[in-house]
Amino acid sequence: MTVSTSPGSVDPGKGLLLSARQVPSPNCDDRPPGTVTDLIVVHGISLPPGEYGGPWIDMLFTNQLPPDRHPYFATVAELRVSSHLLIRRDGERVQYVPFHRRAWHAGASNYRGRERCNDFSIGIELEGSDDTAYEPEQYHALSEVIAQLCAAYPALSRERVTGHSDIAPGRKTDPGLFFDWPRLRAMLAANERWASVG
Repeated sequence: MTVSTSPGSVDPGKGLLLSARQVPSPNCDDRPPGTVTDLIVVHGISLPPGEYGGPWIDMLFTNQLPPDRHPYFATVAELRVSSHLLIRRDGERVQYVPFHRRAWHAGASNYRGRERCNDFSIGIELEGSDDTAYEPEQYHALSEVIAQLCAAYPALSRERVTGHSDIAPGRKTDPGLFFDWPRLRAMLAANERWASVG
């Protein structure tokens, strides 16, 4: 089901990004009562590793990945994981879990002394790998989505955006050394200045 294909915003009541293709994942649940969502976690994913395109990420997050289609798939097909959003190489946005619900993206994790980052974070996957540069379209889409999320959820801010490797060091390495954090930070700052002028 596609909600909208036009550039848009976030519907905080439904927890949906209006510009995203919607692929609902069963791998989510309610956040703990009273939890404030105040962190954005950036991930990197490719299925099979280092290959792009195809239906495989959608299938992983909806528990439909066929274990016999690739040797790697057999190692992850039984996982029950999800993310709120995926940004594909061409900038397409795909949403799996509404923002007010808890996606299963971070695993064992810690952000500034707070454990269980899934409880209070929004997970955004970028289609990519640790040893490949991400595409300009992905930075554009990511910076736009973060700005829209911050506008919809006041507890979020561009200062509270981190990588999966930062909240699970030694266990996770994504989005990888090729992810250009200074580029993203500059784009987020530019978006904020533009919004304040407008």
